[in-house]
Parts: sequence; structure tokens; C-alpha cells
Amino acid sequence: MTLSATALDELDRHLLALLRVNARESTANLARRLGVARTTVVARLARLEQAGVIAGYTVRLGQDAAGGGLQACVGISVQPRSGRDVLRRLNKMPEIHLLCTVSGEFDYVAWLHAASPDQLDALLDTIGEIDGVTRTTTSVVLARKIDRGGVLP
Repeated sequence: MTLSATALDELDRHLLALLRVNARESTANLARRLGVARTTVVARLARLEQAGVIAGYTVRLGQDAAGGGLQACVGISVQPRSGRDVLRRLNKMPEIHLLCTVSGEFDYVAWLHAASPDQLDALLDTIGEIDGVTRTTTSVVLARKIDRGGVLP
């Protein structure tokens, strides 16, 4: 069974929003906040999990507890037909926590974590030296102002 985003009703979307804030919230509290029976929440969660809308539950560490260091977003442009080789090389870099293909100015956007400015500098040099990479642009994360999970490590 698969659910598309358009198949989610208002209750599903509200339930997902509450779980983004606190994935450990009890089903009883979720039901109370949604104004529905606890069994309704349990059934919705099971359906959303089975459909792959909810892929899992996790712990998000606070920025200070995440081991310090720096987080950065790197836009990466690649030469035509180089994407597969570039992806293979990027996949071997454990500092990259999320890599997305995107439309627009860049081909990929990578979210990465480095322990120090020196490590970030070396990592950016390594990315820039990959055959097929034509350009990178980096933005260092200074602070999280809104964090609903799922984007930054």
C-alpha cells in the first residue's frame, strides 16, 4: 500500500506535525490533542508506517550535543554525464549526512558535518577535486532557528 502526499487528510497532516515536534509523544496525548480516540491514532500510525509515510522514529540531537563542530550546506555542480561517478565518490564520505539532487543552479546539495574549520576546509577541497565537479558553493550553518527534523543531521 502506498499513500501519496495528496492522499493524506487533515488529521494525518496534523498527526505528522505533532510527531515532528515530539516523536515520543504518547498515543493518548496525541489523541487528546487531535480530539480523536486513542485507537484512531494507533490505526493512523500503523497505516502511515505501512505506507512508508512514516519511515521510522529517531533521536535528533541538539546542535551542542551533536558533538560540536560545523554543519554546512554545499551546492555542487557537475559536468554532464559525470553524476554517477561523482555520486559514487561522495557516497564514500562519511561527513556527508544527506545528499539531494536538486533543480536550479546546482545538481546536488550536500549537508555535511565537520569536526573543525580545518576539517571542513579539507573536505571541501576533496569534494572540489572530484573528477566531474565543476563548482561548489558552501554555506556554514550558524544556528538553527526552526528545526522540524529530517533535513540536518
